[in-house]
Amino acid sequence: MSSPPPLQNTSSPSEAHAVDLSFVFPCLNEEETLGTCIQQVNESLASSGVAYEIIVADNGSTDRSKEIALSMGCRVVPVAARGYGAALRGGIEASQAEYVMFADSDSTYLYADAAPLYRAAKDGNADMAIASRMIGKIEPGAMPTLHRRLGTPVLTSLINLLFHGKLSDCNSGFRCIRKTAFDEWQIRSNGMEFASELLIKALKAGARAVEIPSGLRKGPEGRVAHLRTWRDGMRHLLFIFSEKPRLFELLGFITVLASTLLQIAAFCTGPVSIGGVFHVFDLHSQALLLLSGIIGAQFYLFSCTLFLQSKDRSLGITRKLIHLDEGVLFFTLLATVGACATVATYIGIKWSLSGFGNLNLARDLLFWSHPLAISISFSVGLLGLHILKKAQK
Repeated sequence: MSSPPPLQNTSSPSEAHAVDLSFVFPCLNEEETLGTCIQQVNESLASSGVAYEIIVADNGSTDRSKEIALSMGCRVVPVAARGYGAALRGGIEASQAEYVMFADSDSTYLYADAAPLYRAAKDGNADMAIASRMIGKIEPGAMPTLHRRLGTPVLTSLINLLFHGKLSDCNSGFRCIRKTAFDEWQIRSNGMEFASELLIKALKAGARAVEIPSGLRKGPEGRVAHLRTWRDGMRHLLFIFSEKPRLFELLGFITVLASTLLQIAAFCTGPVSIGGVFHVFDLHSQALLLLSGIIGAQFYLFSCTLFLQSKDRSLGITRKLIHLDEGVLFFTLLATVGACATVATYIGIKWSLSGFGNLNLARDLLFWSHPLAISISFSVGLLGLHILKKAQK
């Protein structure tokens, strides 16, 4: 995986104030709402007794956002790499505080919860505190129904299931994190999937995470959100999958093994009737088993690709395939092509002997197509895997 573009800021560590908390606003042309957000954070934190600063991580604004931030006493950190995650990483890395809090600068979060969120992190000795919208109050029209009923609940449940979390809102953009923990997690995402990466890396590291109920307000009329539902939802999903290669490895391996064994049984026994009601191991069963084997092979190869950049431990056979000798790979490809040619020749001979009429070879063809299809999938997949592995060196 290539490294993300470098982040740029104008403040050196020696210029940072001695503060306990840095509040970071990612900003891209937010002049309409930024001032209100800054004011509300100030109102929440000013009376809390915590020493804080507000950092505006500017992602290339062409409006008055920077002037507004400076006029209100904020520290502006220019971030060259574009994207929500890039802006936040730039702002967080510019902080020297014990804790860093961040929220969107679109006036949709309940910024009055800044002090309670910090106190939850500090008093709970937590590495991350999240202001959950899902257990708070969401104003009508503040969150699209698709996000509220499907997107966020599904992604949150998936993260909780795969990474043993107990949280309610994986997509909340209002969080407080311990700076040293953030540095250890090595967050890399530049886009909206930053939210998922931050949570997953924290859970995998065994970090302590807490939540407080918060909410969401409806943004200004006419404002175009930076979030793109299907693109960014898929980015979240891809990152979640990339952090769990073992899931696809086991799913693919078991599917390939089970479908192959059942295909052999179907070929050996022929059609079987169970109780005179269920009929299995006929042509349709063989076709489904063939499809299952191909799907299993693809899942398994997907996991092999993920393991190239993952620190998770794989099965021994997976490690051997990933590091397969190129000479062995060559002869594997040659044997696969030879087997396909042999089957095609056999069918051609049988067809010619029958006067090029109809052939009754469906059962035999489905049976032999099973190992051939899996072999082809693995051969081509391993070819691509080894090319990718070489490109990473």
